[in-house]
Amino acid sequence: ERDPVRVERRGAAAVLWLDRPERMNALSRATLRALGRLSRELAIDDSVRAIVITGAGDKAFCAGADLKERKDFSENDVREQVAMYREELGPLDRSKKPVIAALNGVAFGGGLELALVCDLRTAAAHVSVALPETTLGIIPGAGGTQRLPRIVGESRAKEMILFGRRLSADEALAWGLVNRIAPAGVPVLEDTLEWIAPLLAGAPIALGAALGAIDVSFDVGLDTGLALERVFYDETLRSADR
Repeated sequence: ERDPVRVERRGAAAVLWLDRPERMNALSRATLRALGRLSRELAIDDSVRAIVITGAGDKAFCAGADLKERKDFSENDVREQVAMYREELGPLDRSKKPVIAALNGVAFGGGLELALVCDLRTAAAHVSVALPETTLGIIPGAGGTQRLPRIVGESRAKEMILFGRRLSADEALAWGLVNRIAPAGVPVLEDTLEWIAPLLAGAPIALGAALGAIDVSFDVGLDTGLALERVFYDETLRSADR
């Protein structure tokens, strides 16, 4: 069987392709492990300035958990899989390099949660996104209940999660869930690579410090956050980049 995730270098960007179009790029255990391994490798590769995640085909970015694989799971297997999300997506979450999800098709459940781990999200115009878990008698288990409200606000997150509400690309843009929609006729990956060109040519220490300072702001009060911002600022002050 071919690798569930393949890497393509596009200049200073590393593109991670979820490459199981026949399964709507669903997150099997092998896919999660591959994402974890590759993101750990890319984290220490100085020639990589940004990571873009996209899906093969134009139907799905990622349709979520691989239900075919999961139908034989015991309750404990499911628990282990949910823990695996955190373990294997953690390196992307903590990445000092900007991580961008280029949504080429639907992003449902764990697929949208993977996109929420990223720093920025772009979408093709035909994309729709949803966290349908409560309609299946469960809840988002890969960070959706925590990351979605931080991005779109509590009230909108509750609406999406409680109703399993599906958003179009335009609605996702209006809600701040995606940053950009690719213009008609331009593949979302190409549009994304052009859009992030300033990041690829930018100052990596400054970008990493900015990401670190923003990420920490959700975990601490304002006074502590302001103190930590100075710590991150100091890192850039001492850099040759400046």
